[in-house]
Amino acid sequence: MSHDCRFRSQHRVKRGDDFRRAYDHGLRRDAGVFVVHAVANGLPFNRLGLSVSRRCGPAVRRNRIKRLLREGFRLTRAQLPAGMDLVVVCRLRADAPRDRPSLGEATQLFQESVPSLARRLWAGSDTPAPIDSES
Repeated sequence: MSHDCRFRSQHRVKRGDDFRRAYDHGLRRDAGVFVVHAVANGLPFNRLGLSVSRRCGPAVRRNRIKRLLREGFRLTRAQLPAGMDLVVVCRLRADAPRDRPSLGEATQLFQESVPSLARRLWAGSDTPAPIDSES
């Protein structure tokens, strides 16, 4: 069985309204230097939004963090419950010791945080969880 692992535009949270909805109405899980916000999106797949501010360091460091998070999401997407917008906020500080998140930490973030957020999200909803059509 072949699974499309590409990270297409449709899998991204791009609009400010969608970010705001995740922050204001979604569930939140603190995962060390990252915070994951999740909100139902009504789609048969998950979308990922990233917020990595300048406080996290220079552009090279911020871009590396975003690449790792996108890759972690892309690799774990097939195993995650579908139908959510996930917004990951990085809380690394530029003045902190040179913490460098790894790909393993990024995949672990999604494998541990998203299923528990999904359980809480669908437990508090009358709408059943969508079926993932990508698998």
